[in-house]
Amino acid sequence: MLVTINGEQREVQSASVAALMTELDCTGGHFAVALNYDVVPRGKWDETPVTAGDEIEILTPRQGG
Repeated sequence: MLVTINGEQREVQSASVAALMTELDCTGGHFAVALNYDVVPRGKWDETPVTAGDEIEILTPRQGG
């Protein structure tokens, strides 16, 4: 299915946010995910579906000022 990840359209196979993170090799570390402009808590990634046309932002915290 076609989704937009961090502003780029991509073809993915994953049916959930958790599966998408694995598919994109975004495992370990600290990530925040917004699905259609709503932040998805990490505890809900397994049960949150990804569907065609979704807009997904994957963010990592950065230190600085």
